[in-house]
Amino acid sequence: MHAGVYGGDVIERARISPLTLVLVVIGGAAGVAVRAAITLPFTGWAHPLAVPALTLGCNLLGSFLLGVVVGRWAVSRPRLRAFAGTGVLGGFTTYSAFAVQSIQVATAAPVVGLALVVVSLVGGLVAAALGLALGTRRERDAA
Repeated sequence: MHAGVYGGDVIERARISPLTLVLVVIGGAAGVAVRAAITLPFTGWAHPLAVPALTLGCNLLGSFLLGVVVGRWAVSRPRLRAFAGTGVLGGFTTYSAFAVQSIQVATAAPVVGLALVVVSLVGGLVAAALGLALGTRRERDAA
């Protein structure tokens, strides 16, 4: 571990093992593939809000599941948490597509665009909080 100083406290920085990095990459590829399988069939021909709505759904579901993963495996399963959380769910959710789609929707329909942003941000926070509560509860029940 490397030590650094922040605000007078010594902070330990963990090294990332090559295996953990490989697990994150494989998980990320899987998450991106699932999201693409959900959204790409609707690109270009469906209602203009179809893909932003699907992206919203992926982000809300991913936020909830990431909360469960972090709550459940906060300390006990770091490699599984890295694979499922950082990898799969990191690839499944997408901030960049949310940002671009929000601007595109807001350009055509400002109120709908604003609603998309609010639902995405507030909904993501609520979903993550619910997931953390469930994951933490399940961790306590298992102990």
